[in-house]
Amino acid sequence: MRLGFFSPSLLLRIKKPTIWLHAVSVGEIISATFLLDNLRKRYPGYQLIISTITATGNRVAHQIARDKDLVIYLPYDLSFIVNKVIKRFSPALFIILETEIWPNLISILSKKKIPLLIINGRISTGSFRKYQKIKFLLSPVLKKVNFYCMQTKEDAQRIISLGAPQEKVGVIGNMKFDLQVPASRYKKSDFGLEEQDILFVAASTHPGEEEIILKIYKEIDSEKLHLLIAPRHIERTAEIEKIAQKNGLVTQRMSELDKIPKTENRPPSQVGEAGKPKTVFLLDTIGELSSLFSIADIVFVGGSLIKKGGHNILEPAFFGKPILFGRYMFNFKQIASLFLQGKGAISVDNARELKKVTCALLDNSDRREELGKRAKQILEENRGATQKNMEIIRQFM
Repeated sequence: MRLGFFSPSLLLRIKKPTIWLHAVSVGEIISATFLLDNLRKRYPGYQLIISTITATGNRVAHQIARDKDLVIYLPYDLSFIVNKVIKRFSPALFIILETEIWPNLISILSKKKIPLLIINGRISTGSFRKYQKIKFLLSPVLKKVNFYCMQTKEDAQRIISLGAPQEKVGVIGNMKFDLQVPASRYKKSDFGLEEQDILFVAASTHPGEEEIILKIYKEIDSEKLHLLIAPRHIERTAEIEKIAQKNGLVTQRMSELDKIPKTENRPPSQVGEAGKPKTVFLLDTIGELSSLFSIADIVFVGGSLIKKGGHNILEPAFFGKPILFGRYMFNFKQIASLFLQGKGAISVDNARELKKVTCALLDNSDRREELGKRAKQILEENRGATQKNMEIIRQFM
């Protein structure tokens, strides 16, 4: 598909006119959910094309797509491939989420006079340094984009310094704050837990973090604390199982959750029985983490105790949950700073601090509630970027 070849069944489904939205992976696709809903309502006569690059992003795109939408992979940025694909789909508007620069794609869209918008644009510190080295190549390409809807003033200043015309750049805000997350289809009783039990969800974890979290979980002497690990890459489930078992812990995959008896069906002696090995729940299915935050009591967001740059903290904030993360949140620097300044999250530097904070929250329901309320408030105060972006889109339709 990335070579520009599509199945006959997909080609038969093309119903022009079309609007094409591209998002590189899972996070961007999820942030576009509300925007896609708005596009369908405002432009019902248009078919939506949703493209991604990663396989996981593609699967999530299929989950949020509607019957008329087409989900594809973005073609390789080679002029003869891009030209063929753009000619076939003939979008009335092309939207790129965040800030991906595809020189041939941008040039061909400009040549064909197809409006191109960068929506929810951002440029991380690392990307900015790399782009500065090739500014002489980027600048002519950036001038061909019709408008940049950037998340922050810093993002706007960076794209302008790289060559984007100032009059084509606006500070719109971050659409990720506009997320809507369904409540979990699970209840605590599905895990064999009671309502007063504390469910600690370690979300989007990476190698090196599970060892820390499992060790802390084993060391905390509390029958009411229970752990669910949702690795960033679910194919690592077996690897995490082995680490847990080496620590003397029992593992339970979410895909096999229906095999365990619910709390109300278990004898009291089997619920939180002293001396029994602790159980670690492992999320090994795609698309369920967001909703699981609704039944969590404490959430740790991974990729942050090690130098991965962290992950999105807005989904647990949506449900008003106390949020913890490590010191390495450079991929979500602005959001992390906003929550820390507003006292809607707690940053920990290392395993010792993570254990200390977890123990403090475990025994203080008022503190958990206060943190969760502040997180929810910060989220609410920063909503609205999607509607602003829709007004920009209207100008080019």
